[in-house]
Amino acid sequence: MAAQGLSRAHLKLHTLKSEIAATAATLVVEEGLEYGQAKRRAAKQMGLPTRTELPGNDELEDAVRDYIALFCADTQPIELAALRALALVWMARLPQFRPYLGGAVWHGTATRRSDIYIQLFCDDSKSAEIALIEHNVDYEPRTVTGFTGGNVEALSLRSVCKPLNETVGVHLMVYDHDDLRGALRVDAKGRKPRGDFAAVQKLMVSSLESEK
Repeated sequence: MAAQGLSRAHLKLHTLKSEIAATAATLVVEEGLEYGQAKRRAAKQMGLPTRTELPGNDELEDAVRDYIALFCADTQPIELAALRALALVWMARLPQFRPYLGGAVWHGTATRRSDIYIQLFCDDSKSAEIALIEHNVDYEPRTVTGFTGGNVEALSLRSVCKPLNETVGVHLMVYDHDDLRGALRVDAKGRKPRGDFAAVQKLMVSSLESEK
């Protein structure tokens, strides 16, 4: 009986997490919220206690893919291609900092509401900022949690995406060059968590070929 009770409790928790993920997925796609913020707001909208256990990012990503397949199948591929093209523009401008694309634009779940996250691996942490200043690029420096778990500097700017007729957020995350060693380890799903210029180009070519 105790085992039965535990099984029911586990099933109830799994179902609740799925409901939170589905609600959060709507916020990610429709409002462009980041995963953490979307999960917290979803739980609040559902009237759940503050300490409610939230779904993991992998579960939320699956829910985002399901939402896109149901409601955005016609428009999302075009929006994703436009964002990847814009990411390549910024990566091409900063080749000396070994740019890698990550986040939803890399993984293929981005829509017109999504921001672009490019990770730079610099010998000198201030060199990327100096390069933006020299090119008269307006940006806002801030500190965020990086993929290593520690704080990293993010240089955030706005960039026009002409195909979407939108101004898109571009975030340049500044890492030490040595961080590149662990940056290419595959994630829990066996995927590369980020890609360089050539890898992004390859994704775009593959997408075009699949549409033919």
